[in-house]
Amino acid sequence: MDKQHNPILTIAIVICSFFLGSCGIYSLSGISLNYETTKTISIQNFYNDVNLGPANLSQTFTNSLRDYFQQNTQLDLIEEQGDIQFEGSITGYRLTPVAPQAAQDENGVDAAAQTRLTITVQVTYINTKDDTFNFENKNFSFFDDFSNDESITSVEDGLIETINTQIIQDVFNASVANW
Repeated sequence: MDKQHNPILTIAIVICSFFLGSCGIYSLSGISLNYETTKTISIQNFYNDVNLGPANLSQTFTNSLRDYFQQNTQLDLIEEQGDIQFEGSITGYRLTPVAPQAAQDENGVDAAAQTRLTITVQVTYINTKDDTFNFENKNFSFFDDFSNDESITSVEDGLIETINTQIIQDVFNASVANW
């Protein structure tokens, strides 16, 4: 049996796709920005307000945040006064023993099989075109665990990358995705 295409249905789908895709307000990625009015983004360098962690921790986070927004939006990155603005600081970098094991260390204290690295970032988000979802000094935090068989220096870069990725996704969702 031959299937025939309904030309009216095909034309209707094409027209609807054109209008939905060109309005610039909603996309399949969940971004709710009006690209006709919101064209630029500025992301100030995040400050490192913690004593622990690598010296480039805040620069790594800032660059990753900028890259994420450039890859996932149509916004132009500018130095200052963007239509959308981010600023903030790294406020937490904490190592915590987790997953106790039956063995004890040389002092008779229960040893942990893993250690958790937790990073907290405080973010301020300003949308100069629509202040509905603005927030100030909102904390975003995430962690990753590593085995105590490994030193923090050998796994730190990978842990930071994993944690930053999740925090940046959370910041993105809280700001332009409005989740």
